[in-house]
Amino acid sequence: MHKKVPFAPQATRQLFERRRFVQGLAAGGVMLGLSPFALPAHAARPGEAGPSVPELSGTEFNLEVSELPVNFTGNARMAVAVNGSIPAPTLRWREGDEVTIRVTNKLREDTSIHWHGIILPFQMDGVPGISFAGIPPGTTFTYRFKVEQAGTYWYHSHSGMQEQMGMYGAIVIEPREGNGTRVQREHVVLLSDWSDEDPMRVFAKLKAQSDYYNFNQPTAVDFFRDVQAEGMKAALDKRRMWNQMRMSPTDLGDLSSATLTYLMNGTTPAGNWTGLFRPGEKVRLRFINGSANTFYDVRIPGLKLRMVQADGVDQEPVTVDEFRFGPGETYDAIVEPKDDAYTVFAQSMERTGYARGTLAVRPGLTSDVPALDRREWLTMADMMGAMGGGTAGGGMDHGAMNHGAMNHGAMNHHGAMANADGMNSAHAGHAMPAGASASLARPSTVARHARTEYGPSTDMRVDMARTNLDDPGIGLRNNGRRVLTLADQHTVGGPMDVRGAEREIELHLTGNMERYTWSLDGLEFGKSTPVTLRYGERVRVILHNDTMMTHPMHLHGMWSELEAPDGSFLARRHTLPVQPAQRISFLVTADALGRWAWHCHLMLHMDSGMFREVVVA
Repeated sequence: MHKKVPFAPQATRQLFERRRFVQGLAAGGVMLGLSPFALPAHAARPGEAGPSVPELSGTEFNLEVSELPVNFTGNARMAVAVNGSIPAPTLRWREGDEVTIRVTNKLREDTSIHWHGIILPFQMDGVPGISFAGIPPGTTFTYRFKVEQAGTYWYHSHSGMQEQMGMYGAIVIEPREGNGTRVQREHVVLLSDWSDEDPMRVFAKLKAQSDYYNFNQPTAVDFFRDVQAEGMKAALDKRRMWNQMRMSPTDLGDLSSATLTYLMNGTTPAGNWTGLFRPGEKVRLRFINGSANTFYDVRIPGLKLRMVQADGVDQEPVTVDEFRFGPGETYDAIVEPKDDAYTVFAQSMERTGYARGTLAVRPGLTSDVPALDRREWLTMADMMGAMGGGTAGGGMDHGAMNHGAMNHGAMNHHGAMANADGMNSAHAGHAMPAGASASLARPSTVARHARTEYGPSTDMRVDMARTNLDDPGIGLRNNGRRVLTLADQHTVGGPMDVRGAEREIELHLTGNMERYTWSLDGLEFGKSTPVTLRYGERVRVILHNDTMMTHPMHLHGMWSELEAPDGSFLARRHTLPVQPAQRISFLVTADALGRWAWHCHLMLHMDSGMFREVVVA
């Protein structure tokens, strides 16, 4: 499936090694120019105590979007900043207040701001072409809405590649009645990623060769390690299987530290963002994944993480050593540090680099930085779901790939359920209609593939996806640490709506790695029709992942109430990660009139077509 390159060009390999081990400049991101606004986070010096990101609070806000010269790696580049800061200023609101935010565009192109996870009128949601026209150069757009929730959220551009270029910031909303979780201190920990390359050039490289940035390809050393562990025949069979499928077992992410520098609060690992504490304090850490491309695995060696909030919503506390989260997700954790310094360590899922900072009693202290975990290969369970065995568990159809070695008899042709384009305005061709079955009490498990999945935009289909939610994911299984899973999450107070599903909608996350196309039901955005929900109805949504990658799926404007496989309520979320060959379900109450976006929050996947419009009418 991939065009393999045995040896990377020397310059590219040197760049990869430099970024992996040097991890950016010590003063990474220091400004090359002057800003009329407060000193931004990226001007912080090594060891400077946080919070170093500007904060704005109240009900009236003025934000200015402009270009900003930065230097994270030794190469001067232009970024997109808000009020001269990367990250953008942290906005502090209070539940129940009406906020007014005036956004002035000083760029030479349109811009926008989306308030991620915020429940508001669709005209204020900030998605060009869906909820408004965008903000032209030289103009000001005023966002105004009532804040109906509390917790940790964030905001970012929804225009072009501006989010990748620095346009993202944190939102902290204080509860109307005060915070029930008593802590003595808190820090926002906003993770992101930066590339010196133009994002469209990165995209073009992936279109030409989808594994361009993957230097973790199987090697002879891996083969002989397999021989030693499994025997010659098993090792040869394993390598033969991957070669026949033309897939790479190390395709965990599209990008790597070959092009990315990983940032914590706008600071490189060498810059060492620092958050202060006093021993014995309870410290709340508001983790936000504001990256465009990166799943992070986060831990603080020597400290337990008491997870109390997910996506801004209070959860029944659960204590873990580590958690994974993708772009768009937020988690709040409480820690109780007692020593002088602890490393906040966030390694990328594909294990090529990390973001890091320090919790310390005073500036300048550091603690040991862990080595990157050994990379893990995708398993057959990640590829084949419930038929793959092992931890991750589905029968995979490679009919679209024309591989004779695969069992084409397992193909599950349900194209007759769909109309000509696999979708109509109500999505009825891919839905289980209300009253059709008493099984609506629990999510269905049989894949319903649309006709449109049998085309050039789809190179694999999983027929028997796994439904387990207790899997932490590739690279985190059986690592000796207690890792948070979706099954661990339970929203305090239960669901917002106690009604069961009136009907069921199924969407398949699809792609073709060789073409580097991403889609829903085999249809890229622009070729699909909207998903239409009736105002007030209660709908079950099933997301079925037919790809090898994990997708953080974000539905704008409405809560996604995650279900267990038996249909019982688990957690209220706004962004849900769907692992390879996995099938998850959630309930949505269509209580928000208007036009909304629904997409994968990996920026290049969204830009490639894994995006759908939702209409509530």
